[in-house]
Amino acid sequence: MSQLRVTKSGLVVSAVICIFIFLYLRNPTPAEPEEEPAHSEVVECGFYPDELCSALFEGKAAAPQIAKFCKTPHKSEIHAHLHTPGNCSRISQGLHFITRPLSTEEGDFSLAYIITIHKELAMFVQLLRAVYVPQNVYCIHVDEKTPKKYKTAVQTLVNYFENVFISSKREKMAYAGFTRLQADINCMKELVHSKFQWNYVINLCGQDFPIKTNREIVHYIRSKWKDKNITPGAIQPPHINNRFKDKPPHNLTIYFGSAYYVLTRKFVEFILTDIRAKDMLQWSKDIRSPEQHYWVTLNQLKDAPGATPDAGWEGTVRAIKWKSEEGNVHDGCKGRYVQDICVYGPGDLPWLVQSSSLFAYKFEPSTDPLVVTCLERRHRLQVLRQAEVPIEPHWRFQQQSHFNMRLNH
Repeated sequence: MSQLRVTKSGLVVSAVICIFIFLYLRNPTPAEPEEEPAHSEVVECGFYPDELCSALFEGKAAAPQIAKFCKTPHKSEIHAHLHTPGNCSRISQGLHFITRPLSTEEGDFSLAYIITIHKELAMFVQLLRAVYVPQNVYCIHVDEKTPKKYKTAVQTLVNYFENVFISSKREKMAYAGFTRLQADINCMKELVHSKFQWNYVINLCGQDFPIKTNREIVHYIRSKWKDKNITPGAIQPPHINNRFKDKPPHNLTIYFGSAYYVLTRKFVEFILTDIRAKDMLQWSKDIRSPEQHYWVTLNQLKDAPGATPDAGWEGTVRAIKWKSEEGNVHDGCKGRYVQDICVYGPGDLPWLVQSSSLFAYKFEPSTDPLVVTCLERRHRLQVLRQAEVPIEPHWRFQQQSHFNMRLNH
């Protein structure tokens, strides 16, 4: 066991903490097997991070407190790979990217992703490799305001993958501004001309993370929403309509909904060519958070491809803990609220994995990297268990034997 570097005065306290953590996490419940994990590398927080992640997912009361003493190091491994010269195969393997379609169903149904990012480079890599499969295509929008060093690092990563590209037109992103909507439109224009074929497009931001696997996402879309769009929302209340500077074009009835969507390719082509969509895009420049109106409003048009005018808020696209819904939809934020949205902490992990949503928002690994680390490792295990092809060694993350054992129960 590696030794903690502590000052002489803090030695006793640290020793007590380590012994408590070690005994707590190693104490099996009746349903757990008694044997030790196969690997021998043990650190002060048990078989870390997998053993601690298991305790968090199981909702053990002391696990979130233990997590405070067991911070993961910043993603130095990811940064090291991005700054080490090498061929595409070596980089993709070193970063544990999936390099083959994992099932027939997935291979026959490709998705396009629009990912808007502006910070947290390591988190972006974690997000991309979680949603990445070679039959999909990915458009990355990098905020024009980001430092040159950040843009260069993202470009370095993207260059290793034929089906990942950076949007050629970058916007200066602003909270609740028009540029968020315009960034998606920019990517859509490039995606429809991509050599890669795709069936649906999904938008993400750099602080999202998938709860479901690619196979589960594909199955959900094909079984529940075949050839239909997912744009959760409802008609805009009249008192809100009065706040608009100008009347909507073409006498459109304005709806309010999620900024996140799952759209058919035909609907995207409609968005880019229909005069109503073009005029509404122009009108949207003068309203706040237009992305919360644009997609859901146009999806109400009966002649729009894949329209779902009666869907309401149906469609489990994103799991978000809103402060206003505490005690009703969720049990409270175990991390912290920022602008009334929960930035998840370790104690939120049981709620997240029980959610039926495809993705979750909001994560800040710079504040608490363990949350994304645990989700990522659990997600990858689910991906590999659902695979119909032989597992490549580099698809696995290191030190997963104890986590494998615990998740089997």
